[in-house]
Amino acid sequence: MTQSRGSQIKPITEHHANQLYQHGTLALLVPGLLEGTTTIGELLTHGDTGIGTGEGLDGELIILDGVAYKVGSSGVVERVPDDFTMPFANVHHAAFQYQCERADIGLEELNRRIVEANGRANTFFSVIVRGTFSFMKTRAVIKQQAPYPTLVEVADRQATFLRHDVKGTLLGYFSPVMFHGAAVAGFHEHFLSDDRTFGGHVLDAVLDHGKIYSQVFDTLVQHLPVDDPGYRNHDFSHDPIAEAITAAEGDKPGD
Repeated sequence: MTQSRGSQIKPITEHHANQLYQHGTLALLVPGLLEGTTTIGELLTHGDTGIGTGEGLDGELIILDGVAYKVGSSGVVERVPDDFTMPFANVHHAAFQYQCERADIGLEELNRRIVEANGRANTFFSVIVRGTFSFMKTRAVIKQQAPYPTLVEVADRQATFLRHDVKGTLLGYFSPVMFHGAAVAGFHEHFLSDDRTFGGHVLDAVLDHGKIYSQVFDTLVQHLPVDDPGYRNHDFSHDPIAEAITAAEGDKPGD
């Protein structure tokens, strides 16, 4: 059975429907290993839905229905070509199941209820929220050039964007605490508006009304950039991995 481009939230029965594919780890970004080590073309052979970032943290990526979009520090949304390279990305074949509808709820409470409803704090899963957001705050890191700075240094080099009453799709992945480092513990979420003019890494949001879908994974395929000498030879024992990821992924006072 094959899945059509327009049937993203309908169940599929292929053996890979419960599999999350991840290229790279967030930990490798901490010391500034930001070289692109896979391409969008290659990534899309492992799924049609996902998030990630480009070489040098070039934009916040969101993949929906097999199409990859990038939100750069200018705020412009653009489709990216198959040869676009990335140091880190998640992707899977969409087989979302309807969970519930929510209205007038902030991002933190929304995410808490999603975890409660799934009852799987120690499981990887993906979530899609489709609806109207009365408030959406996103960010995109300014593209870096080699020699690359550390992740914490880059976190201060970002543009933030605000929208009110915006319709769109919030796509996120939830990772268990025990995998913090490979990914960020908890939710990592990106947004793309229906008109494809606004998006980015989600810092905060209020859902006015929308539908929530989730998809649980029992298999994590972790692909490592073993052909990259920077990754292969780096000593991670002195890097503050957990602290740096937590600091870089969240919102900052005054932003």
